[in-house]
Amino acid sequence: MTIAADRLSRRAKILYGLGDTGFSLTSTLIAVYFLLFLTDVVGLRPALAGLVMMIARQWDWINDPLIGHISDRTRSRWGRRRPFLLFGALPFVVAFAMMWWRPPIEGQLGLLIYYGAAYLLYDTAATFVYMPYFALTPELSPDYDERTSLTAYRMAFSIVGGLVAFTVPWAIVGAFRPENAGRVWLNGVVFGILSGIGLLVTFVGTRERPGAATASAPSLRQSLRAALRNRPFVASMGIFMLTWLAVDVVQAVLLYFLRYWLHMEGQSDAIFGAIFVTALLVLPLWEWAARHTNKRVAYVIGIGFWAAVQIVMVLVRPGTPAALVLGLSALAGVGVSAAHVLPWAMIPDSVEWDEVHTGARHEGVFYSLVMLAQKAATGLALLGIGLALDWAGYVPNAATQTPAALNAIRAMTGPGPALLLCGGIAFALAYPIGREAHREVREELARRRSTA
Repeated sequence: MTIAADRLSRRAKILYGLGDTGFSLTSTLIAVYFLLFLTDVVGLRPALAGLVMMIARQWDWINDPLIGHISDRTRSRWGRRRPFLLFGALPFVVAFAMMWWRPPIEGQLGLLIYYGAAYLLYDTAATFVYMPYFALTPELSPDYDERTSLTAYRMAFSIVGGLVAFTVPWAIVGAFRPENAGRVWLNGVVFGILSGIGLLVTFVGTRERPGAATASAPSLRQSLRAALRNRPFVASMGIFMLTWLAVDVVQAVLLYFLRYWLHMEGQSDAIFGAIFVTALLVLPLWEWAARHTNKRVAYVIGIGFWAAVQIVMVLVRPGTPAALVLGLSALAGVGVSAAHVLPWAMIPDSVEWDEVHTGARHEGVFYSLVMLAQKAATGLALLGIGLALDWAGYVPNAATQTPAALNAIRAMTGPGPALLLCGGIAFALAYPIGREAHREVREELARRRSTA
């Protein structure tokens, strides 16, 4: 039996991808600037700032699977996933803005409670919208290569959003120092509103395939059991978790590296621009590589290259010409581009594999478990970053840092992320679904449906 490819129009891909602009704006701001905001603007001790970053991420053990399961069981005239985008946009905007407000609290404990609560509230609101959004990917198209194309469109908007979130805050805020707290809050409000608009555009511009909505709705226990027994899904979860954990660690530490080690804070927007513009330009390369080999092979090549660049980056010393730093940043952007496309493109293929073996679809819970693993690991890693800075004697806004603090910053910029990326490659080697295997799975599903 043969199956027809389910093609999406360019308009559908663009309107779906626009939604990720909002997630990229907010997640990049948090990943890059929130730890620096807490230590250098609010005045929270690094260890407590790391604790704030960890608190909300651990709440996801309950939050993520619950929202994913609810979206799996949702039935409405707008489909299973899209209603969450419509009704969750406003709470998402408000909660994000409150993370960047400096309340009139001076004590360390009071600040810890406020920002821990604000981050937890934002994380809940964010899960309400991004979990169903991510689960839309397998429901928009079941085709192996079309999903890679859809993900490439989405990641183009994600990279543009990341570039904006890296560079524009410097124009609004200037330096992240206590006297600019009001500007930081204004920046949070502006980016929150832009993010909410992106979600509403995706709600209006996408439609779910009717067949996915009529699939059986399993219980949460059944979904969790199916996920743990799904070898392709477990491998794709490991790939995603370690790849994006490396991304989050680099984003959290890179400003410290540029500011205190290379003394190039003034060129940070150009350096971030080199990374993200390169990543955007080479997106078609990774889509082409996935089509002409498979997603696993393309991932190993791209992520292996990025790991090598991160190791070289730590060898760069103060006084290195800016052109060389920009060149290394552009090379890192090649690997960052692969990280944006390929892990996301692998996850949906495990959904049909699961349907063949269980007779049900669990997209919401699958994506929730992927994000839970990544966010929980990132929360612990960010706590570790804060503790490492604290123990190494980091002093916010100091003209110079202790040798121990500088060595900690360098280690967390280079070897640490490279090791995580190598772990992602190990999981990729265990990922069993290629193009032909996925075609066989789809043909089996088509045969069952035609028989029924």
